[in-house]
Amino acid sequence: MRAARYYDQKDIRIDDIDAPEAQSGQVLIDVAWCGICGSDLHEYLEGPLSIPPAGHPHPISGEEAPVTIGHEMSGTVAALGDGVTDLEIGQQVVVEPYVIEEKYKNTANYNLSPNMGFIGLVGRGGGLAEQIAVDRHWVHPISDDVPLDQAAMIEPLSVAHHAYVNSQAQSGDIALIGGAGPIGVLTTAVLKAEGITTIVSEPSDLRRNRAEESGVADYVLDPRNDDVVEEALKITDGRGVDVGFECSSVPVVLDTLIEAVRPAGTIVNVSVWSSKPEVNMPKLVLKEIKLAGVIGYCNDHKDTIDLVESGKIDLKPFITGKIGLDDLIDKGFDALINHNESAIKILVSPSGQGLDEV
Repeated sequence: MRAARYYDQKDIRIDDIDAPEAQSGQVLIDVAWCGICGSDLHEYLEGPLSIPPAGHPHPISGEEAPVTIGHEMSGTVAALGDGVTDLEIGQQVVVEPYVIEEKYKNTANYNLSPNMGFIGLVGRGGGLAEQIAVDRHWVHPISDDVPLDQAAMIEPLSVAHHAYVNSQAQSGDIALIGGAGPIGVLTTAVLKAEGITTIVSEPSDLRRNRAEESGVADYVLDPRNDDVVEEALKITDGRGVDVGFECSSVPVVLDTLIEAVRPAGTIVNVSVWSSKPEVNMPKLVLKEIKLAGVIGYCNDHKDTIDLVESGKIDLKPFITGKIGLDDLIDKGFDALINHNESAIKILVSPSGQGLDEV
């Protein structure tokens, strides 16, 4: 089968490799769609970061570069390994792509377990391949009513849901989301679905317009022209927003959130930083702001799938491109790295099926 394999920084190749088989307790999946994640871009430009470099196998997967990449995937069940009796051939599924030690699977914070990694980064196959075999524990069924391209976005939507849960925001609260890239706009969608008033700050016209036209943003601000703090204070009658979400990994956005959040409010950092930003600790202390970090998801997939199956979240507006494996670098990675003002989420069809629907 064909698969996108990461060898080293700026070295991703489309290889022909052996197709996997469903071992005991596993599910073999025909991959329909796989999204390109920001972490994939970081690996391509700056890596290997999470991907274990050649000669340094991952402590759990035992694998090293080259590895098949891609972790935002949807597909249909192709085969069931021994002991898997609660799924059917042809059933639609998504993958929660964790690689963790067996003893941590059902713990309270399994996303924080030692040496935690992700399928499609540290090994065990990846979504940018025609098939993948995954332990049943990490496979989640999803309704046939949800198109498989939208289902591929359940993984990043679960990241957004995890951020919402950790914010402890309540219906009726007002939130400021800094950055309307894939995670920012999906965080906005979750908040809106949970009854929270949403303010989005984003310099990209396309991303700002998508947030507004999709209906997930109640207010949209352009930080190039708008005083975001002043506008947030106007919207909240001078009180400040209840919660802020940092979704950009841009220092000025974090500074803005610290100014815009009300005293005793909360800021959740959702983005992954490649640098160490300065934090206005005096302001943080004097306002008693709670600054929280989140990574991945933990018991979020079920609730996230429910939000999509119920129609509370429509993921279609956030898909801005669909490509095949052969176009992965030129029309996928390059578009997201060098033209990210015109792209939000690009999906890849490893088999090439579904591209005629673009």
